[in-house]
Amino acid sequence: MPASAGFNAICLEVRGKDVAALHNEAGGHRIQRVPPTERRGRVHTSTVTVAVMGETESDPSSPYLRRSVSDFRVEWFSGSGAGGQHRNRHLNCSRIWHVPTGLKRERQGRSREANYRDAMAALIALLDERLRSGSKVAEDDVRRQQIGSGMRGDKRRTYRFQDDTVVDHVTGRSMQASKAMKGGMISLW
Repeated sequence: MPASAGFNAICLEVRGKDVAALHNEAGGHRIQRVPPTERRGRVHTSTVTVAVMGETESDPSSPYLRRSVSDFRVEWFSGSGAGGQHRNRHLNCSRIWHVPTGLKRERQGRSREANYRDAMAALIALLDERLRSGSKVAEDDVRRQQIGSGMRGDKRRTYRFQDDTVVDHVTGRSMQASKAMKGGMISLW
C-alpha cells in the first residue's frame, strides 16, 4: 500500500520448521499504552493488522499449467485478405488451441514457422497471465479474511503495556507483555 494512504507495510520472510505456527498471529492486534509524555495518564490505543501468507505455489492441477503436447491442437489454414495466389494456395497460417481451457491464438503471415512460433508464444503468454491473475485474486481474498476491517473491535490480541498483560481473544489465554515481547508468544497459542 502507498504510504500516502496512511498505511505502512512491513514484509518478512521467515524460514524454519515451526513457521506454520505463525498463522496464529494473523488478525488485528490492539496495543494500549501510556506514553511517557502523557501528563494526564490517558491510554493511547493503536491497531495493527497482521496477515500471514504462505509462499505462493502454483496448483499443479490447474489447466493453465499443463503444457504437454497433447493439450494443444494446431490447425493450418490459408490466410484471408490481400496476398494473391501464394496466400490463397498455401496453408501457412496457424491457429493453436489449448484444449483444457479452450483458449486459442492465431497468426497469419508468409512464413509457416514464424506463424506457429508467434501463435504459440502468444498462447503461452495468455495462459501465464491467467494463472498469475487467478492466484493474485485468491491471495488477496486470504489476506482480506485474515486482517478483517482493521477496526479496534476486530481484534485477535490486545497488548496492555500499562498492566504488563497480553490477552489472546481467540484462545482466551493471557500472559505478561514483557515475556511476550521477548518471543514467548507460543504460550498464547
